[in-house]
Amino acid sequence: MAREKGGFWVGFAAAVFYPSTAVMARRRTEGGERLPRKGGALVVMNHVSHLDPVYDAVFTHEQGRVPHFLAKHGLWNVPVLGSVLKGARQIPVYRGTSDARQSLRAAHAALEQGLVVIIYPEGTITRDPDGWPMGSRTGVARLALEHDVPVLPVARWGTRDVYDHYRRKFRPLPRKTVVTKVGEPVDLSAHRARPQNLALLREVTDLLMGEVKGLLAEIREEQAPDGFYSAKKS
Repeated sequence: MAREKGGFWVGFAAAVFYPSTAVMARRRTEGGERLPRKGGALVVMNHVSHLDPVYDAVFTHEQGRVPHFLAKHGLWNVPVLGSVLKGARQIPVYRGTSDARQSLRAAHAALEQGLVVIIYPEGTITRDPDGWPMGSRTGVARLALEHDVPVLPVARWGTRDVYDHYRRKFRPLPRKTVVTKVGEPVDLSAHRARPQNLALLREVTDLLMGEVKGLLAEIREEQAPDGFYSAKKS
């Protein structure tokens, strides 16, 4: 399988991530062939642990593609880390701008360049005690609607068993299993034909995260709750 070239920093990360993820947990992927082998794609994922990007990077790289994650632009100012992010062509999000599209301008550019963009629409790891997705930001809908690229819902489960940030628990042993399940591309052609407004953005965001939640329910072999968790709940 031909592999997309990522340069020195991507190769360095792969050399570190592959063995480290294997030590902490077994990895299993279902439907990985659905990730396009070339061209742009938007990968929409749930977020349960700070280990997620490491495992998700390995999953994407295993499919022959280079992962490009969204992260707040202030990280590019951190010594060393900023150089790594820039060298690996990760994607800054410019929060605090008045224009919502401008905040994601680098992500729009990445999709136009035919890259694989990975987004966690929840914006942070879920606060749902049971690990189900929270209500998400609508930036994912803007990206999905404005680019004619495959939009893939992907769920991953098992990383929180290794590292649970909110409970401050790191438990690599006994060795866990991290499962990644890739869904079919979501057909958004009818939504793209409609005028873009906040109602449409919310509808598409919830549609995409609903697909992710359904995949997560299949991995967990559980019934998913209705709706999305709100951190404002008591």
